[in-house]
Amino acid sequence: MSELHFPAHVSKELVLSSVVKKSDDGTNVKRVQEWLSLRGFGTGIDSDFGPATEHCVKAFQQANHLSVTGIVDQASYSSLVSPLKAALQAIPVTPNDKLPDLVLKYAQQHLDQKPLEMGGDNRGPWVRVYMDGHEGTEWKWCAGFVTFILKQACLTLNRSMPIAGSFACNELAQQAKDKHFFVRSNDIAKGTVSWQSLNSCCIFLVRKNSKWSHTGFVCQPDEDPFSTIEGNTNDEGSANGYEVCERTRSLSEKDFIRIPQ
Repeated sequence: MSELHFPAHVSKELVLSSVVKKSDDGTNVKRVQEWLSLRGFGTGIDSDFGPATEHCVKAFQQANHLSVTGIVDQASYSSLVSPLKAALQAIPVTPNDKLPDLVLKYAQQHLDQKPLEMGGDNRGPWVRVYMDGHEGTEWKWCAGFVTFILKQACLTLNRSMPIAGSFACNELAQQAKDKHFFVRSNDIAKGTVSWQSLNSCCIFLVRKNSKWSHTGFVCQPDEDPFSTIEGNTNDEGSANGYEVCERTRSLSEKDFIRIPQ
């Protein structure tokens, strides 16, 4: 997945439309403030480039061996957003790589960059990337994370999506049922369906009252409990958390979407 293949909403997160400096305001300033905070140089995210933001820009520039100007040009901004660029880096494909393998590799690549909300509930550049530019309280992004990773893997392999993808867990489940990729946990527990049939990676869905409230990826599905990589969660397993993280989950009240090879 090269830069030429990035959707427009992703490209907007990688490039400043203009240089930003003290006394500026607007979206570009907000993005700089978000990334300063994500990189450990915390400042208010108010879209106003004041003395505090300038101080943090200079501190970031000095720490990263950039010209210490307090002005954010594309070179400084590219350094700020380097974790996102690393997450989007194309993974070389080997002849043995199948779609589930590559999905797992991309999920791990994103996890390594520690995607995190910034600026409020379900807000920040990582959320906007996973949610087609959307952010805000109502935009829970676990399904968006799953969809984005699946698309990234399919683009790399130059193949179509096995399911369309969605921002909603219930829609993911229905899409999987329509394509016969849906696997109930009861079938695994009974031995009707084997763990091996889920390949090297699959999608889990947390079931609640005949609907689904959270989703993520299962890493090397072969036992109960299993390891996951999931977005919009935290160490407590919240379905509306603030980061991408690894977890261990049990088979109980879960269903799965098989990713075809």
